[in-house]
Amino acid sequence: MDKDITTHKKIINYLESKSVTYQSLCHHETSTCDESARARGEDIRIGGKTLLLKDKKDYRLFVLSAAETFNSQKARKILQSQKLRFANKEELWELARVKSGALPPFGRPIFPLDLYIDHSVLNNDKIAFNAGLLTCSFIMNTQDWYETVKNSAKVVNFIK
Repeated sequence: MDKDITTHKKIINYLESKSVTYQSLCHHETSTCDESARARGEDIRIGGKTLLLKDKKDYRLFVLSAAETFNSQKARKILQSQKLRFANKEELWELARVKSGALPPFGRPIFPLDLYIDHSVLNNDKIAFNAGLLTCSFIMNTQDWYETVKNSAKVVNFIK
């Protein structure tokens, strides 16, 4: 997709092309899962925390419930990689055109990256996430979201 189109707009275009219903919620700037959950008035468990990680080969996206803690040892085992690190702010901007805290839970076609989803996300009826902006969240049915990402996703367990 064109890098001139904002990530936020890419998500809107993609969801609308799939006729997926979502709630858009504007709020004050939030950069943490706790802040975002409070701004949305939703339980933190439905938050989809998206992490951009780099192993020896490539960048990967990992999505887990915002109430859970990422386990890098499990992720390294999934990727069969000894090295794994979080992308820095510059890499996040270059690859996704978002600030830290605004990375949405989408792989292809929004981002040309493999997507790993923890089971903790799929246990909820809804998923909420900052939609490419620190001031806008989307809330949607988890199954609807999963239908839009499942072709580029693997469901695995990588929480503590």
